[in-house]
Amino acid sequence: MISKIERRNKIKTRIRGKISGTAERPRMTVFRSNKQIYVQLIDDQAGRTLAATSSKGIEQNGTKCEIAALVGTAIAAKALEAGITEVVFDRNGYLFHGRVKSLADAARSAGLKF
Repeated sequence: MISKIERRNKIKTRIRGKISGTAERPRMTVFRSNKQIYVQLIDDQAGRTLAATSSKGIEQNGTKCEIAALVGTAIAAKALEAGITEVVFDRNGYLFHGRVKSLADAARSAGLKF
């Protein structure tokens, strides 16, 4: 019986083998903890983070999905400000559901393409 964490790491490794970010089309990776959600735009060729944001800076009440949507619009604004319009979405082993989905949908509606 493999644990939930081992299962996620197995999926994460499989995803990371297939996708990689560049300066023109960085990898948008999501990490969610029990309380917060974090997102980064990463250029894997240079090994640098181009933009990042999280729910820690948001002083607004709401459900976790609503806050994740605010983080999605915030990262899209930072990306467009930096001249990035297209990204590769890395769900980081999480299911594309709930907070991860609401973040991605909000980023798409704010102008990012992936």
